Amino acid sequence: MRLLLVEDDDHVAAALSAILAKHGFSVTHARNGEEALQAVLPAAHGERPSFGVILLDLGLPDLDGYQVCGRIRKLTSTPVIMVTARSDVRSRIHGLNLGADDYVVKPYDTGELLARIHAVSRRSAAGDETGGTGEESTTLRLGSVTVELPTRRVSVDGEVVPLTRKEFDLLALLAQRPGVVFRREQIISEVWQTSWEGTGRTLEVHVASLRSKLRMPTLIETVRGVGYRLVPPAA
Repeated sequence: MRLLLVEDDDHVAAALSAILAKHGFSVTHARNGEEALQAVLPAAHGERPSFGVILLDLGLPDLDGYQVCGRIRKLTSTPVIMVTARSDVRSRIHGLNLGADDYVVKPYDTGELLARIHAVSRRSAAGDETGGTGEESTTLRLGSVTVELPTRRVSVDGEVVPLTRKEFDLLALLAQRPGVVFRREQIISEVWQTSWEGTGRTLEVHVASLRSKLRMPTLIETVRGVGYRLVPPAA
């Protein structure tokens, strides 16, 4: 798999590139935001194979990392994993709203990073092959919310709301059985395709992101100690 590593620290990049290479990745290193955008641009125009994953450090010397993330998302649907020293939920939600697929917080464990890279790449491949759902001809209407499974499009009152792959898969899972409580373990297994414990916090962030993007804080209800369920809004 080709991976774009956006990291301004050459020592960190060299060490991480060596680790990634041992796990079968072909790494392209961009030292700043402009280099990252230039690396993505040819692939966006179909001039060469796209990257499988983009690993984006937000602490860049030339451009704001969030700005780079947003511009990358306009160019390509390649999964983006943000690397940030900011551990607050608001910062992570902001990144997800801009189109990031996942995040890791510094300092991170290499095993955690590899697990997240493999997870987003699996979801990307599954989405390309099947659209990410098991019911390809279904459109779900939940009050003012419409979830089109074949096209992976979500709209509220007719206005399309852009979601990341994971956000759509999470919403689609809950929306197919409104009112039913999904255990956290079940959601993680079906959406993240893993039982890895660290994904639990990621689930919380993505639920918060969906509530924010859809502007419906009560759409997904937290069932304390169990999981989540979708509460359809009034038409």
